[in-house]
Amino acid sequence: MAVEQVTLQLKWKHAFQFAGYYVAKEQGYYQQAGLDVQIKEAEANTNVLDEVLAGKANFGVGTSSLLLARKTGKPVVVLAVIFQHSSYVLITPRHSEMQSIQDLSNKRIMADPLSAEIFAYLKREGIALDHLQRVQQSFKIDELLAGKVDAISAYMTNEPFLLDQVGFHYQIYSPRSAGIDFYGDNLFTSEAEIQQHPERVKAFRAASLRGWEHAMSHPDETIQLLLSKYPQHRLKEHYQYELTQMIALMRSDLITIGYMNASRWRHIADTYAEIGMLPTNFSLNGFLYDPNPKDDLTWLYTTLATVLALLGTVGAIALHIYRLNHRLALSLAEVKQTEQRLKVFSTAIEQSPMAVLITGPDNTIQYVNPKFTQETAYSSNEVLGQSSRILQADMLDDGIYKEMWDKLQQGELWSGELNIRRKTGEVYCEEAHIGPVKNSDGQITHYVAVLQDINERKQIHLQLAHAAHYDMLTGLPNRSLLFERINQWLLVAKRNHSQLALMFIDLDKFKPINDKYGHAVGDVILQEVAARMLACLRDSDSVGRVGGDEFIVLLPKINNHNDAYSVAEKIRIAINKPFIAGNNQLDISSCIGIAIYPQHAEELVDLIKDADLAMYQAKKSGGNRVGFFVAPS
Repeated sequence: MAVEQVTLQLKWKHAFQFAGYYVAKEQGYYQQAGLDVQIKEAEANTNVLDEVLAGKANFGVGTSSLLLARKTGKPVVVLAVIFQHSSYVLITPRHSEMQSIQDLSNKRIMADPLSAEIFAYLKREGIALDHLQRVQQSFKIDELLAGKVDAISAYMTNEPFLLDQVGFHYQIYSPRSAGIDFYGDNLFTSEAEIQQHPERVKAFRAASLRGWEHAMSHPDETIQLLLSKYPQHRLKEHYQYELTQMIALMRSDLITIGYMNASRWRHIADTYAEIGMLPTNFSLNGFLYDPNPKDDLTWLYTTLATVLALLGTVGAIALHIYRLNHRLALSLAEVKQTEQRLKVFSTAIEQSPMAVLITGPDNTIQYVNPKFTQETAYSSNEVLGQSSRILQADMLDDGIYKEMWDKLQQGELWSGELNIRRKTGEVYCEEAHIGPVKNSDGQITHYVAVLQDINERKQIHLQLAHAAHYDMLTGLPNRSLLFERINQWLLVAKRNHSQLALMFIDLDKFKPINDKYGHAVGDVILQEVAARMLACLRDSDSVGRVGGDEFIVLLPKINNHNDAYSVAEKIRIAINKPFIAGNNQLDISSCIGIAIYPQHAEELVDLIKDADLAMYQAKKSGGNRVGFFVAPS
């Protein structure tokens, strides 16, 4: 296989932040995809975007500012998202409990060229960008420690650890607190790269994501790789800190690494538009890469019955061959008839819309049909004589393969789902029907597998499952999922004799805004409210949308009433900040009612009723308030 040389330009120095790419190289995933990848770290003056567009690198790691580059006509295309939440934050020296983001007006801020979301955050907070003294990013904390700058753009995965090591007291300001919750560490390339080398792009993306899966599944091994081959004079504890922070940012426990949602990108673009950094309704056409572009499937619906019939026909091949093996004394006429039937079946297999694979008893591939080569991207010459294990993806439980082989070796048919790895490294799901073929002595001579690509069907099922448990507008858990979580934590609290808190949140002045400016503006506000609330919570906390502008927050672990009150106040203050819709500044507030288990109630229904009543009591007191449940006298 010819090996192509390509370059990946990082946006920073070597770090666990880019671990997936190092692992893809070390594990040979890039090499298997026919690629020799050079991974370049960034210098203080490196502009990743310019490196890629100038052809000095084929791929780069960027931020949401890629959208702004697209606006200026730069032909960038996002291939995959690594961080579901950006790690970008602002860090300043901590002077007092009363300091705020507003104190940065007219101050010196050191930020790199790709930190547009930081400036979007400042702008949303009402800080005039032309009043800032911008300092070029040095990728070091020395300037902050020495007082040469007043704030630095930083990564939650890195600088806090360094500052803690030297005992520096600092304050972190996160864009998420203002509803700016963007994707982070986006893998991207140029339109030219996709047009000229589409297979190379697809192969690089798949191998990179495969590397990320391995890196996050084997963190200790990955840390050792960084320490040995990408030394940055860092402690092992530093990489472990990065890993901990990244788990919360990537959420690979919920979302497949690399996944990106067009609606989320639409929201990011609209957020930039609201603060004047992008035009309204900025087009995303061509900006988002589709690794599996949809073919015209009109023909599929008209031939579905035929396809299903063929699947049954092809699935019967093993049985047919088995019967043929028992015919040892055929007449000449029977031989001709058999040859004709075999020719028909051979043609059916060759033209089948299902992938067909035949192996010997030692699992060595002896035949594949054209549909197999189309789906896996392997030519027949590349797989014939190879073990079928080259198709096996790492992510499937070994127990499934053991069950499959136990049945097959007992001479039984096995049906189930298998994860198959394409030549590019990309993993997809197949519905497999595999049967043994025996000779006249009852010995297994071959295995025949009929495979159907059900990846799209699986994705639809996942989307339906997600839609059944999450609010489509805000992405928050819906009533069903939230109540299930609350019930689970109530069991834990009862067992541990601990406390938990429920908050019922209702927005003030939302309906007039919705009526005046329309549902589109109202929807954007609800999305931002959701993002602001999430930014106020811990990973163990939950918030769900239970009505039009009603939300419930669960704090599963509190020590006392003050813990719940401080979180509620944080949420109230975050919601009370202005919302920007076009040229309009819109103000809303909220009332938050709190009920505590077990002091106020011990069952879910009663806790919600108490929190709801506390919320109404706060409204009657004038709104924009937090209140605890007080039993009516």
